[in-house]
Parts: sequence; C-alpha cells; structure tokens
Amino acid sequence: MFLLRLTYLKPLDEVDTLMRPHMAWLRTQYAEGRFVVSGRQVPRAGGVIIARGDDREAMEALAASDPFVRGGVATVEVTRFQATRGEL
Repeated sequence: MFLLRLTYLKPLDEVDTLMRPHMAWLRTQYAEGRFVVSGRQVPRAGGVIIARGDDREAMEALAASDPFVRGGVATVEVTRFQATRGEL
C-alpha cells in the first residue's frame, strides 16, 4: 500500500481551478480499485490518499498524473507502507 501526500504550492483559488479534473481523476482511480480512501488535510494545505499497489514506480507515475501535480499547484510525496491492521 501507499500513502500519497499532496501539498499545495499555490493559493486555494488556483488549486480550485483544477478541482473538477482532480475529482474526475480520483473517481477513475476508485473505479479501477486503486484508491482506498482520500481527503483534504485539515487545515486545507493539501490532501491524503491511501492507495493499493506493490510497484513503487507505477505508483509514482500515477501520483504524477494527478491534475493538481501536472498543473503545478501541488507536489506529491509517495510513501510505501505495509498495512498490518485497518478499520474505518
């Protein structure tokens, strides 16, 4: 599993101009079974995504395809971890 941590680089009004493409990208990843949970950081300085996968290179490429990252309004940090317990 992976933790994708987005950090905004631009003001929220610039981030929000890419919100629709970002949400469409998220929906696609959920539909394809890649994402488990996602949401905004509090305070709103970025976002967090928990993703399924084993291939770090593939996950980094996926994270880089986020419209926020492609559009230059956010960076993403990809951290691989071994889930040993979970509950929502």
